[in-house]
Amino acid sequence: MSRTALLVTHTGRRRSTEHARTVAADLIAAGFEVRVMAEEAGDLHLPGVVPVDGTAAAAEGAEIVFALGGDGTFLRAAELARPAKAPLLGINLGKVGFLAEAEIDDLDRAVGDIVRRNYTVDERLTLDVRAEFDGGPTIESWALNEVSVEKGSRAQMLELLVDVDGRPLSRYGCDGVVCATPTGSTAYAFSAGGPVVWPEVEALLLVPISAHALFSRPVVTAPTSTLSITVDPFTALAVLTCDGRRVYDLPPGARVTVQRGALPVRVVRLRAREFTDRLVAKFGLPVHGWRGSRR
Repeated sequence: MSRTALLVTHTGRRRSTEHARTVAADLIAAGFEVRVMAEEAGDLHLPGVVPVDGTAAAAEGAEIVFALGGDGTFLRAAELARPAKAPLLGINLGKVGFLAEAEIDDLDRAVGDIVRRNYTVDERLTLDVRAEFDGGPTIESWALNEVSVEKGSRAQMLELLVDVDGRPLSRYGCDGVVCATPTGSTAYAFSAGGPVVWPEVEALLLVPISAHALFSRPVVTAPTSTLSITVDPFTALAVLTCDGRRVYDLPPGARVTVQRGALPVRVVRLRAREFTDRLVAKFGLPVHGWRGSRR
């Protein structure tokens, strides 16, 4: 039976293109049909690949989706893998690459593990978002990391009312709020002062950004909760952003609803690794030389 892989990379970087060629060639040699994005096919210059459009059908029927690059490439690949329910493997060619499973030094081993089917698949919680406002179309989108509602004008503070499960929580004069998943807790939510949450935890996070309020602490809710953010009718223009990739203008009076996503993102795991070790490695945490007992 034919095996199929979709390869998503950052061809604007020479190093990424070279590694993508290597991965594609190895997969083809192992009997895979390798799909690549049509706009990237010309840069790869690799015979035997199948160009596909960047639609939801790109990963349909694929055994695996490779994302070669940084977290931005991973999130772009997730847009294709999620509707097809295809497992997604991130190989970090960027700086932090928190979403990636493997580093560039592990490239050959990672491809070999996929060929031998030596991997497992985790499901990562996502967010579904809906924005409604008078006189405009309803906006529907989703996110793996986070949904943010932020001020559209640098000079003006935003006034937001936050509800949890239909009950008002607080009004914030702020730069915005971030609604994040555990996967996204190490991304924008972390930068805004939110907690680091282990990816196996099922929960939703709400983190105010630069809030002028006595109660401005991050909130962690149940995975079944519904978070609602209403833009004050007399405040400034706001902006809705999903994973930093999909951006929408929100007029005063708009209401944004965030819930657990109907579809998770399926993420490949090549080997068992404690999340603590990932945190230490990615953030360069100072653990060496600790004089306490180590088990």
